[in-house]
Amino acid sequence: MDVITRNMRSEDWLGVATVYYEGIQTRLATFQTEVPTWDVWDSGHVKACRLVAFDPNEPEQIIGFAALSPTSSRCVYAGVAEVSVYVREAYRGQGLGKQLLTSLVEASEEAGYWTLQSGIIADNQGSIALHEACGFKIVGRRERLAQMQKIGWMDVILMERRSQKVGL
Repeated sequence: MDVITRNMRSEDWLGVATVYYEGIQTRLATFQTEVPTWDVWDSGHVKACRLVAFDPNEPEQIIGFAALSPTSSRCVYAGVAEVSVYVREAYRGQGLGKQLLTSLVEASEEAGYWTLQSGIIADNQGSIALHEACGFKIVGRRERLAQMQKIGWMDVILMERRSQKVGL
């Protein structure tokens, strides 16, 4: 797949929000039920590690994004972040998620992160496989962690990836 990735800019928000909304609709990507405002999303994500993807033939349409969120405000966890990867429905299963996650891992290491983690809804086997393909390992299962509206309690698989370059 011929795709270009670059750092996300604030003017990309509408496209990112559209991709995020599609993820919400799957009921497998997040427990969120609404897309936040730009200000809320922006304040909750690491500014140095935000990527968007687009088809070079349609550079105005965001088709995927990846970003990091801090896991704690405590300084001892400054090198630990949570991963988010979302791909538009029409582009899933074509390698875009792997391209975005691989690029995000590289960006995270350049920014000094030594551990990336991801909490994935247990039924989201595609995301679990994607993370495994990018060097993440399953470290646990959090049972009945959250309730999905009209579905009930959901388990979350906790995955992490340790850098082979940072924090050795």
